[in-house]
Amino acid sequence: MPANLSHLEFQLFKSYINEKCGIDISEDKAYLVETRLSKLLVDSGMNSFDELYYAIRKNNDPHMSEKLIDAITTNETLWFRDKSPWIILEEVLLPRYIDMLRSQVKSKIRIWSAASSTGQEAYSTAMCIDHYLESKGITDITLSQFEIIATDISQTVLEMARKGKYDAISIMRGMEQSYKEKYFTKDGMVWEIKDKIKNAVKFDHFNLQNSFMFLGKYDIIFCRYVLIYFSDEFKKEITSKMFHSMHSKGILFIGASELYNLLEENFDMNHYGNATYYSKRG
Repeated sequence: MPANLSHLEFQLFKSYINEKCGIDISEDKAYLVETRLSKLLVDSGMNSFDELYYAIRKNNDPHMSEKLIDAITTNETLWFRDKSPWIILEEVLLPRYIDMLRSQVKSKIRIWSAASSTGQEAYSTAMCIDHYLESKGITDITLSQFEIIATDISQTVLEMARKGKYDAISIMRGMEQSYKEKYFTKDGMVWEIKDKIKNAVKFDHFNLQNSFMFLGKYDIIFCRYVLIYFSDEFKKEITSKMFHSMHSKGILFIGASELYNLLEENFDMNHYGNATYYSKRG
């Protein structure tokens, strides 16, 4: 049984995690660090958290560092989480974008799912667009005209996302029966997303601490339930970088629990029914 995580060890891991991925872990979450790193400690064959820390820090082992970040980062996700972004997409944004595509104001609509985890958010977006086009009988605009990029810091979850395979529990979380029947095939206990949707999303490794310049500019950015894990300073840095990574009138979706005061310098708040979304100011 691993030893308890001491206060000093917690501070060392807290600092390292913040350095590597920007996550700011408060003192009252020390138990979470201990719980999530205990398995890594056992799997590595080491005897203490102190030994684990110095093995990662001194050896500068990218494989072990990746395992540490995988253990700490929260990969909680589900299909069509909170519903509202996809209602807004269908009822407000897609009619606008389709007009732009038809009039050749735009040749492509670019969408970024930041911190995409195992892919549910990005795939939900692709399914939403495909369903909208089909249900409205639109044949002159296709899913291929929507470029969906999904990124995450964890190579492990990205590999899972690229496979597009989900177990019986994962597929149930937020997935409507009609979408499951239309967009997935079942193989035993595994549900695999069909190629039309799988091929509509490109998954890339990306750390939000890095420069956004090479990502290009987007019409929509999903950055949902991510900012809550960062310091106020890093939150402002990310939202500023996202502002500069958006086309004119770009749209930002954040989580329902994340606060507008992080965005008010650069974004306007918009309401649609009971839902809220944000548009690039200026």
